[in-house]
Amino acid sequence: MWEYSDKVKDHFKNPRNVGEIKDADAIGQAGALSCGDKLKLYLKIEDNIIKDAKFQTFGCGSAVAASSILTEMIIGKTIEEAKKITNKQIADELDGLPPEKMHCSVMGREALEDALKNYLNDEDWSELDEEETEEESKIICHCFGVNEKQIIDAIKINGAKNLEDVSKLTGAAMACGRCKDAIEAIIHTYVKEENKVLNPIQKIIKINNVIETVISPELQKDFGDIELIDVKDNIVIVQLKGHCSSCSNAKLTLKNFVERKLKELVDDEITVTTEE
Repeated sequence: MWEYSDKVKDHFKNPRNVGEIKDADAIGQAGALSCGDKLKLYLKIEDNIIKDAKFQTFGCGSAVAASSILTEMIIGKTIEEAKKITNKQIADELDGLPPEKMHCSVMGREALEDALKNYLNDEDWSELDEEETEEESKIICHCFGVNEKQIIDAIKINGAKNLEDVSKLTGAAMACGRCKDAIEAIIHTYVKEENKVLNPIQKIIKINNVIETVISPELQKDFGDIELIDVKDNIVIVQLKGHCSSCSNAKLTLKNFVERKLKELVDDEITVTTEE
């Protein structure tokens, strides 16, 4: 059973800004009914500022919650500010989403991008990722309409390390599966490239970031916590705190959760241990 934050439950049960704007200045869409989730986003824009936003969503509770929080995030922002919003920020505003539901935040980001692209002239639209090319944006998963840039973003921004991670974040490869080989090739290229460019300082920073933003929040749910003590090559030394420090399953937590997450998100050569 997936765990949902109080914010997700609140925005699902009491969604904000539901409906349509009859005289909308921009309309964006994402998803497809055939895939289970579809979002239509309406924007009212005056003097470069988003004055109002409404949505119509067909889909699961996470899709409704992500759409609802998105409208709150963008109302009052300039177009330039709205363009910088990422799917991870949408999920973070909801205090997180289960990995299997992260594609709902991706759908929100895509609908926003589609609306703003429709509002702006093509020549006025500039992607935040300057490395994007036409080839990088080609469709990889035709069943779910996932392009190469979305897969690369799942790797670079959201830390996807394998096919399962990419599927959870984007929905790719969850139908016919014909795109699996292409996705695996992209993962191999970008994960290898990302790990290769990390120097020791960058690796320590990334390890600490994963511990603080991914691992620690999960342990805190069970009244525990974790602290990074030291990093020696690929040996990560940590200290379990709170209930985790005296738990009989502490060693399993280190290996099956902490070490596994660091292997997935930083380096598959990492070993986690506690300070003796």
